[in-house]
Amino acid sequence: MNQKRYEVEQHADVFPLYTLKDAETNSSVTICPERGAIAIGCTLRGEELFYFDRATFVDPQANIRGGNPVLFPISGQLVDGKFEWEGTTYTMRNHGVARNRPWEVVSVSENGEASVTVRLHSSDSTLAEFPFAFELLFTYALVNGELAIRQTYRNLSERSMPFYAGFHPYFRASDKNLVYDTDATKYLDYNDNVVKPIEGAIALDGLKESVALLDASARRIAFPGPDGGTVVLSYSDAFKYVVLWQVNGSPFVCVEPWMALNSALNTRDGLPELAAGEQLDLELVIGYTRS
Repeated sequence: MNQKRYEVEQHADVFPLYTLKDAETNSSVTICPERGAIAIGCTLRGEELFYFDRATFVDPQANIRGGNPVLFPISGQLVDGKFEWEGTTYTMRNHGVARNRPWEVVSVSENGEASVTVRLHSSDSTLAEFPFAFELLFTYALVNGELAIRQTYRNLSERSMPFYAGFHPYFRASDKNLVYDTDATKYLDYNDNVVKPIEGAIALDGLKESVALLDASARRIAFPGPDGGTVVLSYSDAFKYVVLWQVNGSPFVCVEPWMALNSALNTRDGLPELAAGEQLDLELVIGYTRS
């Protein structure tokens, strides 16, 4: 019997997992709905792209270091971990409420792709940090050797909802000083808060804080893969920035599409808002080509 090209395998490793498989391209992606709907592994065309720290995964109280955490309703940090909205001050963790809560599995598909659709609703616990009713509906789809993350953000509140979503993918890398294929010409270095020109490689090695590419018009960035080849990210227009980050001594670089810059919920600079009852549909695609 011929093997199906696309399959979704349900299994468990501490938590229930869903592994999407594309037999024709030797690709697979593993999703953990209970841990913030994170993709913990992404093998495209035989190459594992993600860094993954298992110890932080199995500890339900830890923030997972690795994979591709979902950032909502903020990307990055708030000033002192707090923000004020309509006269009330709220406390919210770095990168928001979505990555630390279990998501519900809505459906799986093996028809023309391997995909799983997951959902997160606001709750009493999210409302204590972020006072807006919302629904997130994400479909992780593996098709033709690429991972597409199709996102729907719904504002279920009766008022406009501020948010700037993003992703935090950890890519395996031994070299932290990479040349990125981007049309951005400058970046904000959060280590000294100076805007600097992009001239060849962006040297992350040794930096504690991240840097943010500022003026890209094309919603695409490419960079060297962990063992040769090229990783390509393409994404919707709403993701105006790409943030780069590393940790000294750890073999990864994070290449993170964000909708707004750090602390936008405090500064209100470039802060996107979604009207009451409206939804926003976005997409992030991760691809890989061999040398």
